[in-house]
Amino acid sequence: MAPSHTSVFTPMAAELPPGISDSGLRTILVDVADNHVAAPKGKDQAGLEAVVADARSHGIPLSIVVIPGNPGHDSNLRDLATEVGKREHGTVLVLSDDWVGTYSDSISRVTLEWAEDYAKGRQGESVESARVFVDHLAEPESVSWTAITSVIVVGTVLAVGGLHWVKVRRARAEAADVVGASAARAVD
Repeated sequence: MAPSHTSVFTPMAAELPPGISDSGLRTILVDVADNHVAAPKGKDQAGLEAVVADARSHGIPLSIVVIPGNPGHDSNLRDLATEVGKREHGTVLVLSDDWVGTYSDSISRVTLEWAEDYAKGRQGESVESARVFVDHLAEPESVSWTAITSVIVVGTVLAVGGLHWVKVRRARAEAADVVGASAARAVD
């Protein structure tokens, strides 16, 4: 029997950033449970706590984890955020020197990644990155997709109705012309 050439893609297992073992994850979880911030010594703990408090005042249940350096892959940060989020719930922001990883059980992935884009590349300024991230999440949505969709649907219905009305009038006019022409021929 010939070998099958069917390809099956399997998802890769979640991988924590290098240097963070299961015990390191437990340490992070204990630190996050205390004040919603886990950061290495030397990072601005008070500034990060202020960002968390501001986010929570906007209804965003935020926890922040800061890791030193940059992991091998930026996806490791998202994996760490997911692991923390499974236990802490809410929204988790994981920051490295230049990258950002997020998880949320209440905010869409699209919105998270939009806010991530603005928070990346801050050269280890974790408070600034966190502030930018929260500011973009708390910013009211400038485009109402519901309103845009409604306008398009109503416009389409009006266009179809208008075309139907024109078609009916044209058909009646043509029918009247045919009847008028037939009557004129009958008189002749």
